[in-house]
Amino acid sequence: MSRWREPQARSSPYITPEGESALKEELKQLWQLRRRDVVPALQAAAAEGDRSENAEYIYRKKQLGEIDRRIRYLSKRLDVVEVVDRKPPRQDKIYFGATVTLEYANRETSRFRIVGADEIDAKKGYISVDSPVARALLGHGVEDDVVLPSPEGASEAFIVKIEYE
Repeated sequence: MSRWREPQARSSPYITPEGESALKEELKQLWQLRRRDVVPALQAAAAEGDRSENAEYIYRKKQLGEIDRRIRYLSKRLDVVEVVDRKPPRQDKIYFGATVTLEYANRETSRFRIVGADEIDAKKGYISVDSPVARALLGHGVEDDVVLPSPEGASEAFIVKIEYE
């Protein structure tokens, strides 16, 4: 059996100004704090002798690898992202950066903000512009009925409000 997997589709390069500053802050924290603490600990563990049975050395080496992997990803990602820092010309339609209030058939409401792939946060209601729900909403306006895909099946919703920060 092969381990080959088809590569994932690239996420869109769009990001909000808040998202870009959060990525830059995370990169700064990784370089200035976490990595600066791990490297001396790794050196101290390496100085203890036999590295093959040294749990502290193995743990610190793995931790440094994870930090370096995240630093590489953030550095490359920040090179390709496009910051969307202005509102669209037509604010009556749903585009990137919109906060959308939906009402479902059972009178429940929900709010989503359409953001970049690096900013998704379910607790805040931030969904990726690449998600099926966001793709179903893009281009629609207030009082439009939309069909939203979900694992349980499609559901209909009514667009109540569109806001841009």
